[in-house]
Amino acid sequence: MNYQHSALLLVDIQPDFMPGGALAVEGGDEIVEPVRHLMNSNLFGLLVATQDWHPPGHISFASSHTARKPFETTELYDYPQTLWPDHCVQGSAGAQLHPGLPWDKVAAIIRKGMDPQCDSYSGFRNNWNINGERPPTGLAGYLRERGISEVYVCGLARDICVRWTAEDAVDAGFQVHFLWDITRSVNPNDDQALRQALINRGVILTNQATVSARSRNY
Repeated sequence: MNYQHSALLLVDIQPDFMPGGALAVEGGDEIVEPVRHLMNSNLFGLLVATQDWHPPGHISFASSHTARKPFETTELYDYPQTLWPDHCVQGSAGAQLHPGLPWDKVAAIIRKGMDPQCDSYSGFRNNWNINGERPPTGLAGYLRERGISEVYVCGLARDICVRWTAEDAVDAGFQVHFLWDITRSVNPNDDQALRQALINRGVILTNQATVSARSRNY
């Protein structure tokens, strides 16, 4: 393991995904302290954050669809689309990166969900657009140009944006480590199936303690 060639990807650690937020993830606030520890640890060659950053009236919001409620599912461009509560609206307090973390250590912030007609879960690629494509964000190239070969992912939510980021990172050719204990799920009842799905995709499940222990032996 070469930490010089590793990146820590901090996925959507924003107030709207914390308890009391517009799209709260249960226990989301519990990841802040361990994330702060990793960000301050100097274990990684690069730190990169993603930030959900929707324009008002985004197509993924239930409020943009007549007589539809949050968490209902519709079809968008021939693919299933969950309709979400309005969240992480550009410029709002809930869309900011969590104020308790040292964001000055982050080399780049990838804002996603900015296309009003297309959702975006992954830090690497948007969801499907009207042309049936998943346009890249440029993150893969950014990491490769800096010599990154493996990524460690954490953040919110485990079963959506962190999962999609991890799977797309595998598809992009990176070795991917999923920091399970520094994520939380929208639907934790499906966590066991999620673990197996990630393993089947080639994602390595790990945790903060394991990563820190390896670093002491490096």
